[in-house]
Amino acid sequence: MKTELGQVMEQLLQGQFICRISDEQSWTLLSSEDKRQQLNDMLRPLNRSVATAAAGTVFFCSYQDLGDNERKVIGSQFNDTVAALQPLVNWMVLVQEAASGDEPLSEGVRIRLNEIQTTVEDVPALREQLEKISRYRLFNSASAAVDGQLKQIFKRLVEMGYLIRPNIEKQIYQVTGKIEYLYEVIRFIDETESLALEQKAESGSQESLL
Repeated sequence: MKTELGQVMEQLLQGQFICRISDEQSWTLLSSEDKRQQLNDMLRPLNRSVATAAAGTVFFCSYQDLGDNERKVIGSQFNDTVAALQPLVNWMVLVQEAASGDEPLSEGVRIRLNEIQTTVEDVPALREQLEKISRYRLFNSASAAVDGQLKQIFKRLVEMGYLIRPNIEKQIYQVTGKIEYLYEVIRFIDETESLALEQKAESGSQESLL
């Protein structure tokens, strides 16, 4: 039987991002400096350590020392994240517009799929946006209907850890802290390449982002 620390270590090594929304018990453990130190002691032989983003909002596993192999893995993971940015940011913009929200999506925000669907179906411009987003390889929807497109997109976002579905009986989703990590990636790219992705995501711009 795994100890609590062992279970959290396994989650981290599997590449999971742990936040208050996705797993409050594990997040609370990781928020303890003593527990994090114990985990780091356990992870050290594997050349891993506990990393955090957005001021402790989300925890994940990172390499401790970087050699050539580690740099290749990190480079590949970063490239995957960058490749997903356009569809993810376009999705965030769509949800903001459909929900008439002024603030960008953040950890803990609840999204009612049925409400988003109703609004999108009533607004031709949003239907067109959704059609384009659903065809991205990241989401790869084959449906021609708004309902099918949205369900495929939200299913993929749950698989990727950006959303959870607290009650499987209801079409209500909640944003996890992994989105705060995504914002930090966007800020990093903004600072190094001046793409202004974060500003566009927050302003709800419909222009091309990359």
